[in-house]
Amino acid sequence: MRTWFDNRSITKKDLLQLLKAYKEIIDLNAICSVTDPEGKIIYVNDKFCEISKYSREELLGQDHRIVNSNYHPSSMFKELWETIKSGKVWRSDVKSKAKDGTFFWLDSTIVPIHDDNGVITEYFSLRTPIDDRKRIEEEQKEYVKNLEKMLFMVSHEVRHPVSQILGIVQILQEHDNMDAESSELISNLKVSAADLDIFTKKLSSFMHEMRPESEISSDESK
Repeated sequence: MRTWFDNRSITKKDLLQLLKAYKEIIDLNAICSVTDPEGKIIYVNDKFCEISKYSREELLGQDHRIVNSNYHPSSMFKELWETIKSGKVWRSDVKSKAKDGTFFWLDSTIVPIHDDNGVITEYFSLRTPIDDRKRIEEEQKEYVKNLEKMLFMVSHEVRHPVSQILGIVQILQEHDNMDAESSELISNLKVSAADLDIFTKKLSSFMHEMRPESEISSDESK
């Protein structure tokens, strides 16, 4: 893909103007911070201050534990540091806590910045708010949870009696002394009970597919 500078000589001034434009775009649309190699904050943009409700002066010199919500396990942050210290990019959804005690979710990406010798000098963090997505996910989980309650009720209140009906029908059909009308009635009852049994099984399968993969994996590991 060709860029706007493919057919022109690039000067240092051009690059500085381009970087300035990129920074303005990022600052307008994302929550940014930069830390030193030890994790101390050395830069935050206005959006970081806005969402965290801390002033720039309160944030500079601190680490990101200042907005730690204590929602995530320490193992997540251990994995975060192992990843970025190895020079790799780390990304995850992070729940944070503002100065006033309110919580907010961010899609967070942390990128190591290297000098000419390959030494990490800074960590650049780029974040976008995802409260709406998380709210929808929670609503979906609640919806699935309610459906599972219904499925549990259906399984116990419907499938068990249906199984009993099918068993009784099987016994009745083994008798040869039924008249034609009774035999037809029993056959229709068997078909209806079998259809209902198939429906509840399909409903159970559908509910399993509706569950988030993380919950299914958690259940399978137990």
